[in-house]
Amino acid sequence: MSSDPPAVVTLISVLSVGAGLLLLMGLWTPVSATLVAAIELWKIYWRLGDPWIYLLLATMAAALAMLGPGFWSVDARLYGWKRIDPPARKT
Repeated sequence: MSSDPPAVVTLISVLSVGAGLLLLMGLWTPVSATLVAAIELWKIYWRLGDPWIYLLLATMAAALAMLGPGFWSVDARLYGWKRIDPPARKT
């Protein structure tokens, strides 16, 4: 009898580590943050533990995907740091 983990759990673990490393470096931030959010939501759906921590991580990853990379990220160095300034109010 073998005690190998199921293939799906192994795949999710590998994807989590890969996406986490990409986020740590700040490379492909919107893609990797969306992947992290999807993985955390998958963990909630399959009830792999406390759902509140997974919900927190999914929310933070979704926010990071929408906000984009920071100033010190690899994305900012490769593609330039995008800053959105609101237009001035007309009086």
